[in-house]
Amino acid sequence: MISVDEALTALFALVAPTGVEEVPLAAAAGRVLARDVAAGRDQPPFDASAMDGYAIADAPVPGTVLSVIGEAAAGRGFGGRVQPGEAVRIFTGAPVPEGAARVVMQEDVTRAGDRITLGENIGSGDNIRPMGGDFRKGETIAAPRRLRPADLALLASMNIARVPVHRRPEVALIATGDELVIPGETPGPDQILASNGFGLKALLESHGAVARLLPIARDTRASLAAVLKLAEGNDLIVTIGGASVGDHDLVARLGPELGLERAFYKVAMRPGKPLMAGRMGAAAMVGLPGNPVSAMVCGQVFLAPMLRKMQGLSAERAPRHAARLAAPLPANGPREHYMRARLDPEGITAENQQDSSLLGILANADALLVRPPHDRARTTGETVAYIPL
Repeated sequence: MISVDEALTALFALVAPTGVEEVPLAAAAGRVLARDVAAGRDQPPFDASAMDGYAIADAPVPGTVLSVIGEAAAGRGFGGRVQPGEAVRIFTGAPVPEGAARVVMQEDVTRAGDRITLGENIGSGDNIRPMGGDFRKGETIAAPRRLRPADLALLASMNIARVPVHRRPEVALIATGDELVIPGETPGPDQILASNGFGLKALLESHGAVARLLPIARDTRASLAAVLKLAEGNDLIVTIGGASVGDHDLVARLGPELGLERAFYKVAMRPGKPLMAGRMGAAAMVGLPGNPVSAMVCGQVFLAPMLRKMQGLSAERAPRHAARLAAPLPANGPREHYMRARLDPEGITAENQQDSSLLGILANADALLVRPPHDRARTTGETVAYIPL
């Protein structure tokens, strides 16, 4: 067996960043920026008013009376020049007229017809947003970067309509086993529902992939070979089940015969020990355990970091956070343990039941509490690491 970190290193070696494509800005949310992009204009593109009020040329003196000579609104500026003794009615976002040095808030003046009188308590700020105060033409957003809603707003204000992003990794998901039926079908007396693929599809797509559920591979060489043929052209092939050492675990037994160049088999972790990986033709291949929780935990620990690298982000393990234990833990065994756990204001609590078949426990958990190999017993209040779910 190899360690989790050793397995990750081997998995990262199997994948490379995908190619680059340009997508419309409206379709770029969640995608990873592949190249630096530069602003096509200054923002704001002119000195703009930060307030509704009056643009004036002189330093304001309380009690001064000024003549209102025009109006400036957003999208419609004032074409003339403001001279001393004059004012232009102005609204937030409008271009500041030539000659104006300050915008006095409308609350600080009294207006009578075309004249205003400055009040006694005018603030010290000029209430002007300077041209280029947000960014200048040519300033860049650096890649790689997963694009958030705020990034899209920034790109739009930079006048960038199409965005260079990494192509979404394409992943084929293959559940294996005669015991499986698709949800909606009626299981036979010895069958169960194929649940893992649906959870993994959602997990992979939440990390930027395009995931496809292929037909179930039955426990025959011909069926497994046929479904693997359907997976050709994907960047990553993920099999679920069949990776252990039983007589019916065909992926482990027949994988090399069908073209799998195996990189490793078995990882010192729980759940998830019977994990294998390698290459199948041009694609990376990961064989996950069949137990539902094992498959989902391996998806978090291994598949999500692989997808990061495939989208041009740094190759690193799933982010870990720290929390105080709300209940004690016994000593851990020789394998790294990913325990389903709950977070609350008191800290983190591991679930009492950690059997790798219990999806209900996983659905109620919001964290995987990470125990190092041979970790000593821990008491309430100690700090532990966890991966958020």
